[in-house]
Amino acid sequence: MRDAVTSLIRNYDITGRYLDRNAIDSLKSYFDTGMARVQAAALINSDAAGIVRQAGSQLFDENPELIRPGGNAYTTRRYAACLRDMDYYLRYATYALVAGDNDVLDERVLEGLRETYNSLGVPCGPTVRGIQIMKDIVKAQVAAAGISDTRFLDQPFDYMSRELGEKDI
Repeated sequence: MRDAVTSLIRNYDITGRYLDRNAIDSLKSYFDTGMARVQAAALINSDAAGIVRQAGSQLFDENPELIRPGGNAYTTRRYAACLRDMDYYLRYATYALVAGDNDVLDERVLEGLRETYNSLGVPCGPTVRGIQIMKDIVKAQVAAAGISDTRFLDQPFDYMSRELGEKDI
């Protein structure tokens, strides 16, 4: 797993370049949001179960067919698996958030996930919607805690959504 700093240095090292103004600005931005990233991670950690529960409730209110007979979250076992997966996405989004890099998401979450879901007949659309709902909940909680600029929170959630979302072939 890499973070924003090691990824940036690695990219410059591979091309044999010194850090330029863009690199310095990128590092400055990462460090300027460092405390907010850690505070956001602490807030997520303190209420992860509540965030997942609230996001699941909203997702199933929006898509009640998921919990009806024949739906992918029908039966207690499938419902629990859905919430377990949402918790998994939230945890790894938090890791990526602190690292300022999505590398951990590729390595630990996204690699082969779309193919696995497709082979099991699990639609990616509701998963993407659940991730976006969690992002909205987290942003609201972080803003309520006094962190005014929450744009950095978008990165890991939007990245997972984009990678799991439908793609044109």
